[in-house]
Amino acid sequence: MKENIKALWDEVYRHKTADQLSWTQPIPQTSLNFINSFNLSKNASIIDIGGGDSKLVDCLLADGYLNITVLDISEAALEKAQKRLGGKGKQVKWIVSDVTEFKPVDKYDIWHDRAAFHFSTTQQQVAAYLHVAAGAIANYMIIGTFSENGPQQCSGLAVKQYSENNLQNLFDSDFKKIRCINENHVTPFQTKQNFLFCSFQKLSVNQV
Repeated sequence: MKENIKALWDEVYRHKTADQLSWTQPIPQTSLNFINSFNLSKNASIIDIGGGDSKLVDCLLADGYLNITVLDISEAALEKAQKRLGGKGKQVKWIVSDVTEFKPVDKYDIWHDRAAFHFSTTQQQVAAYLHVAAGAIANYMIIGTFSENGPQQCSGLAVKQYSENNLQNLFDSDFKKIRCINENHVTPFQTKQNFLFCSFQKLSVNQV
């Protein structure tokens, strides 16, 4: 099954341009705003989960961040991003993996996920994601997922929609919610997708 999903995403990224993909953002401003709100140093370790060929990595490099990792199930997606960045891409760590099977060797100050988590639609997938995230995150997490008013499918795959309470309840054993916002993402085809963005702080041992 996972091989089929990987093949699907590789096919998408090999045969479609950025303006043919609904999630494309010229500038991921909301993500940048959340990241910058933590006021961490430029040495902070940041991982972009399901980053694909998102421009977030371009913007973070331009802002002077020095420790960036991009993870995606699609090798084709990461190859596109690396090609776009050219020599700058050598400053980034690239990981080809399904996030639910990711075995991190580092801790991350910021875990950013826009539009990957909502593809975890089974209890087993969600549990695996939570386990990986709890072990990998040192400080902060940002999750951007389809809201209750968002799409029910993406690229022909089912997705899970979330309310603020539902998302918070999933993560509350290891994280404290900082804030949530809803926003409409305008796709390259001028349709609207409603997203829920939430930031969380990792609970310390004394807080648990």
